[in-house]
Amino acid sequence: MVEERAYWLAWSQISGIGPVLLRRLQQHFGTLATAWKATAAELSQVEGFGFQTLEKVVKQRSRLHPEQILTKHQEENPHFWTPADADYPRLLLETPSPPPILYYRGEVELQENLGHKPLVGIVGTRKPSDYGIRWTRQISTALAKNGFTVVSGMAEGIDTESHAAAIKAGGRTIAVLGTGVDVIYPHTNRDLYQQILAAGLVVSEYPTKTPPDRAHFPRRNRIIAGLSRAILVIEAPIKSGALITATYANEFGRDVYALPGRLDDYPSQGCLKLLSQGAFLILKELDELLKMLGAIPQLDVVEDSPAPQQLTLPDLSPELQQVMNAIAFDTLPFDFIVQQTGMTAGSVSSALLQLELMGLVSQLPGMRYQKC
Repeated sequence: MVEERAYWLAWSQISGIGPVLLRRLQQHFGTLATAWKATAAELSQVEGFGFQTLEKVVKQRSRLHPEQILTKHQEENPHFWTPADADYPRLLLETPSPPPILYYRGEVELQENLGHKPLVGIVGTRKPSDYGIRWTRQISTALAKNGFTVVSGMAEGIDTESHAAAIKAGGRTIAVLGTGVDVIYPHTNRDLYQQILAAGLVVSEYPTKTPPDRAHFPRRNRIIAGLSRAILVIEAPIKSGALITATYANEFGRDVYALPGRLDDYPSQGCLKLLSQGAFLILKELDELLKMLGAIPQLDVVEDSPAPQQLTLPDLSPELQQVMNAIAFDTLPFDFIVQQTGMTAGSVSSALLQLELMGLVSQLPGMRYQKC
């Protein structure tokens, strides 16, 4: 039997099929192996599969052999995860567009992948002020010394400072690249790259030898947001990739924090905008920040223990039951529940409120929900 991960690879080879459509395929058919065998008429029932997309699928699918693709890919890129793998980062898997293939190099820590060790993203401008550099170092150091893994993009400026400070403090860090995991960009970070491999991971959705491309970097920002429980924006102009990361974080139900700056400081304009939109304020007392980040719940730890007594749930309306089924036994962000149920955001919000009042669901920080 061909592994399910082979079908994630095969589907990702078809032009026009991106992470969002792959996610929809999986949800509609249950597995991508089943979707691979589906007829054009069956595929047309999936949202986003119009005539042109169907034409590409039918034409290209007949020329692809999933098992052969997997064998060849493992030879060229031995270290990668697909959503079919148990080690695929769980937080990233919750998002609407998880990369079908996530390549990695370095030291894997499964507690991070399983969501048991908290990851915090730090992003900002490539041209920080002394103020931004100073606070990046202080915050990254504090996070590393308190057991958080620092996630950033290994770009110049704030990214570089956050990785370096976390490593210097003896902590772990993860760099999300817009190139292949074997391509160092910018080249001035070649020493930092080697340090990250020894004290964490570099990850990318692009295969080895992929060179820098301007279109890759905004896309990789969703991975930074998806991996992280919270995003800290240190310094960012109004037009900044850091704000793209913050937007993704909001969409994924992650908390966003911003460092305040002076009103007339160009590098702080994006942070001030985020604060005006409801981002949490990073204050001088970092103990308060650590306390707030520590209050973000961990994902459930599966332990060997006696099975809990089965409780009898009250009869629920179809809408309420649909929301309960979507949450299952995991902790999920609001947007993902909407996606899972196919209901409108308003209907899901109303259902969640009713379930909370019934004592069946509880809300956690970052608009995340879990069964009681």
